[in-house]
Amino acid sequence: MTPEQLITQRLEQLEAVMREHDLWQETTPAASAFESREPFCLDTLEPLEWLQWVLIPRMHALVAAQQPLPQNLAIAPYFEMALTPTQSGRALLLLTLRQFDALFMDDAV
Repeated sequence: MTPEQLITQRLEQLEAVMREHDLWQETTPAASAFESREPFCLDTLEPLEWLQWVLIPRMHALVAAQQPLPQNLAIAPYFEMALTPTQSGRALLLLTLRQFDALFMDDAV
């Protein structure tokens, strides 16, 4: 499997986990929420909103356009802190994010 296929597979898995645990939103946040200059849009989006509305679509777009992919991506540590211990699907979501991050470590992509 190519690195791009692995990335796409992991992104689809993230979406599936979010949907399975009712974390996927049907309504897009206001356009102004995407104008944040803060990492993870901390000041305008909730962590799972950022994951759904920013990370997943942008990564799909990079893969589809055959653009350079990030190196040494580390999303899981943010979510380890941002999600409450009782968050539905937390363990599976964190596992999937760690697996996603691993695709970008040590020049894996």
